[in-house]
Amino acid sequence: MIKSMTAYAEGSNTENMISAEVVIRSYNSRYLDIALHSPETCIQFEDKIKKLVKEKITRGRVEIRLSLKDESEDAIEFEPDLKRALAYLKALETLKNTLSLESEINLDHFLNIRDIIKPVNKQTDPVLLWSAVQGAMDEAIESLNTMREQEGQNLAEDLNSRLIFIENKLDIIQKQADIIPEIYRQKLTKRIAALTSDIESLDPVRLSQEAAILADKSDISEEIVRSRSHIKQFKEILKTENESGGRKLNFLIQEFNREFNTMGAKAGKVELSHIIVDVKSELEKIREQIQNIE
Repeated sequence: MIKSMTAYAEGSNTENMISAEVVIRSYNSRYLDIALHSPETCIQFEDKIKKLVKEKITRGRVEIRLSLKDESEDAIEFEPDLKRALAYLKALETLKNTLSLESEINLDHFLNIRDIIKPVNKQTDPVLLWSAVQGAMDEAIESLNTMREQEGQNLAEDLNSRLIFIENKLDIIQKQADIIPEIYRQKLTKRIAALTSDIESLDPVRLSQEAAILADKSDISEEIVRSRSHIKQFKEILKTENESGGRKLNFLIQEFNREFNTMGAKAGKVELSHIIVDVKSELEKIREQIQNIE
């Protein structure tokens, strides 16, 4: 089953009070393009995270936002900058003695000093940290793929309905194409008759030969057969392809357009040309849709 490249998913996991949350968005892209936004503590896991994505996704732009939360009791710690505090105390004592001040120096004098108390960077066990991140990533990727498959199924249903439209038009084209040789023979007969109106006799054998040559140049039976073959292959890819289906379908659309362009160039009837224009319009809609397929 084909997959859409457009999807959104979330995942979360907690290991020993370390919680990881992941948000993944995927978009259309010619290749696999991974953009990771994570805290500094998770930079060490960048290659591992990208490997998890590559195991499940082959194409598309994938944006990942990872956040962490430590809910353990010692998650937040602070420590004083003793050197700064001692230097500040020394400056206060100098002022007190120089100005003969009687007030006592106390803790309140230190509270408004910038960076006198700083948070401590807690070192979290990398094994524990990765366990939390991996669990959240696995959940998010699984959810993302589920959504991509659902969207892919919707795309497949839409594409199949458009293929039915093209098949019906091909049936009409084939019926019209079967009478093209006779149309060209009649046109050729009339033109030659007009040009040779003063000639007593006209070789019917030569006339038939010329009509046959002209009709052969206008024969679109091969293009019809190839188009039906493309439709069959298109449907098979929609049903069975798991990877790179979008690339194969894009190639088939190019082949479709080539066949119908040739039919349009050979068409000898206005009605037939109009039908081919309708089909080419539908092919353009299909081409736009398959840009979303992985």
